[in-house]
Amino acid sequence: MKIAPIDISHKSFKRKAFGLDADEVADFLKVVAEEMETLIRERNKLKEEMRDKELSLLEYKERDKVLRDTITSAQRMSEKMREDAEREAKIIINDASQKAEMIVRDARDSLKRVYQEITDIKRSKMQFESSLRALVQTHLNLLDSQQEVTTAVNAASSANTSVRISPLSSS
Repeated sequence: MKIAPIDISHKSFKRKAFGLDADEVADFLKVVAEEMETLIRERNKLKEEMRDKELSLLEYKERDKVLRDTITSAQRMSEKMREDAEREAKIIINDASQKAEMIVRDARDSLKRVYQEITDIKRSKMQFESSLRALVQTHLNLLDSQQEVTTAVNAASSANTSVRISPLSSS
């Protein structure tokens, strides 16, 4: 049964012969009621403080949970960024490697073409030199033949004889 301080201060007792001193009982009940009222106020104050502490604790627990979630999320995001960066780096390296291989292959092909052109030019030069030598030789032969004809014509004209000129032959 709950007893409030007011119940104690208003409590009345039956009187019996040679019973209790009513003033002494009343004074004692008043002291008990005041003490009980003080204890109840302290208890209520402690309950209020405890409720505040529990709310603070809940708030701290919530902050802790948010902080842990944030850290976990940041770690996941960091891991994902690292994986993405590694994947991107591999792609860049593969692309660069393929481009380098293509550049080397193109350079080799260009070098082969240049060597082939040099070979073709050397062959053309040799053919040209050969043709030019043949042409020069033909012209020299013509000049020699012309010289012979001129000499024969001059000799015939000095001797006043007729000269028969045969057609020129190319050597």
